[in-house]
Amino acid sequence: MGIEVRNIKKNFGGFAAINDVNLKVNDGELVALLGPSGSGKTTLLRIIAGLEYADSGQVLIDNREAGSLHVKERNVGFVFQHYALFKHMTVFNNVAFGLRVRPKHLRPSPSEINDRVMALLKLVHLDTFYDRYPSQLSGGQRQRVALARSLAVEPKLLLLDEPFGALDAKVRKELRRWLRRLHDDMHITSIFVTHDQEEAMEVSDRVVVMNQGRIEQVGTPEEVYHQPTNGFIYDFLGNYNEFIGWKDENGEIHLAEDDLWESKTTDSTPVSPARSHWLNRYPELIGALRKVVPGIPLPVDPTAPSQIAKINRSQMRVLLAERGIPVRVFARPHEMFVTKTPDDNHEYIPVNVVHINPAGALAKLELQRKNGLILQVEIPKTITDSLEIRRNDQVFVRPKNVRVFE
Repeated sequence: MGIEVRNIKKNFGGFAAINDVNLKVNDGELVALLGPSGSGKTTLLRIIAGLEYADSGQVLIDNREAGSLHVKERNVGFVFQHYALFKHMTVFNNVAFGLRVRPKHLRPSPSEINDRVMALLKLVHLDTFYDRYPSQLSGGQRQRVALARSLAVEPKLLLLDEPFGALDAKVRKELRRWLRRLHDDMHITSIFVTHDQEEAMEVSDRVVVMNQGRIEQVGTPEEVYHQPTNGFIYDFLGNYNEFIGWKDENGEIHLAEDDLWESKTTDSTPVSPARSHWLNRYPELIGALRKVVPGIPLPVDPTAPSQIAKINRSQMRVLLAERGIPVRVFARPHEMFVTKTPDDNHEYIPVNVVHINPAGALAKLELQRKNGLILQVEIPKTITDSLEIRRNDQVFVRPKNVRVFE
């Protein structure tokens, strides 16, 4: 069953929960709706299910306009975050409930219900728990009962709203791997809502990143992580280090690092607006501008007066706007190079080691820049061992790979 939403809008009072959203989910696909709280994920899911109605736009299920269809007519299985199991019913009766309340002419026979329920419980590895009550199960087991119940009515579309949100981290990892295997076996078109980036990346065929009621990007997990279309997505999908910079008329990217500038001056007095015009006579010194391209040294005028000192970030952005287009430059923790002996072919940022987490094959470092900001760096533990990096050491870092957004 394919799903398509066209120009969907939904307001709650003056708040635009969904703002002109278009999305197509292919038959048999598992798609994750990913985004921060309030981005519109659950509202969109409920509109597809028929639990909410859009103010405008269309929902098409198998190319059939579903706006007028009742939720029962959409053949949708819905799994909620908090299970919604009947506490007074056994596991078997919870799963069988949807079949037993069908109209008589659509209701399977008792033997057919028994066979289907036990087959589903075996599928979710709970067939030996059929006579237990929800209170006798763990959180992960109850969520599997809820999933089996939604599958019992043989839906053509499975919708999951934060299905593992109430579970601890270890159980979540186990269940999302299990859900991926289950989906591969059953091939039901599935859409699930999550704010957990790792969960979306591990489980889904495609990820839909939402923000403020809009879709920011749709793509495979690899595409949205390695080829984000804007700074919000890069920011949202994992840890990062941010630098300010500018793009010149030739499209070349420069970093403007005030901690590099601090390391080359002794006067730390901020530049006043009245003196900022004087800096234009020495643009090559503004924040120690440097190219990201390896092998190109930093152009510095050694005759410039030492009074030019630390420039705060707001002043830096104003000055960068005069040089070109201000940009945000990002690098992931694993995209940083660390050394104790910087070479002359690159510009490095001097940092102090404030914390080392050596657990596992990767060492995770927190490095403090001269401007007080923290860089997150992940490098093989063999490197920290060979360099003998210790807490409070001074080391030098530079981004090996960057993403740039205007």
